[in-house]
Amino acid sequence: MPLSVQLLVTADCPHAASAEALLRRTVDRLAPGTEIERTLVHGAGDAGRLAFPGSPTIRIAGEDLLGPDAGAPAYACRRYDDGAGVPPEWLLEARLLRALAPQHLLFLCVANSARSQMAEGIARSLASCSIWISSAGSEPSRVNPFAIRALEEIGIDAAGQRSKDMEEVRRTGAPDVDAVVTLCAEEVCPAWLGEALRLHWPLPDPAAASGSEDEILESFRSVRDELRRRLGALFAPG
Repeated sequence: MPLSVQLLVTADCPHAASAEALLRRTVDRLAPGTEIERTLVHGAGDAGRLAFPGSPTIRIAGEDLLGPDAGAPAYACRRYDDGAGVPPEWLLEARLLRALAPQHLLFLCVANSARSQMAEGIARSLASCSIWISSAGSEPSRVNPFAIRALEEIGIDAAGQRSKDMEEVRRTGAPDVDAVVTLCAEEVCPAWLGEALRLHWPLPDPAAASGSEDEILESFRSVRDELRRRLGALFAPG
């Protein structure tokens, strides 16, 4: 069944063109060949009939990017993160990936010690048991104790996780990796050479943080919470 992608805008929306360009670029990368259904909303009556919470609105597989809490119908401009008039690219990627239903999601960074380990733990806590979740690194080391502590604070036990290289992921007998999320920001991320959907979510490396123990832990919490937000959009019910 073809993937349904809808863009709903008002005629005078100042962000319609940029939202459409972002949507087209992201869809072409993750779901090439998918058509985008563009709907022009003409007034308050249309807004109510279409349950339109503002312009621009994007729906993937019938679901608003923000899920059921998108807001009441309104013939008005819409605001996303930090008051922006277009949604963040990561949110669009997460919702598209959700609709594409990967069977094996892999998180990559260099050391597989902090960001990718926290992403693995959070994803396992959110994803259905039918989805295989892995993490790996190009230079695996050990799971950072602060990553384990940050996950413990939100009820996730990651004590059994360990750093792995990409070859080990290929040898596990799991389904083929069909989606990869790289998390490196300052470093050169490892490249997955297999065929897969690719997302790049550059997040700062909390393992590089300095200062007191509390300050370092706070860096891990910040990255953990951002991963939780993004993976919540990927796995939580719409």
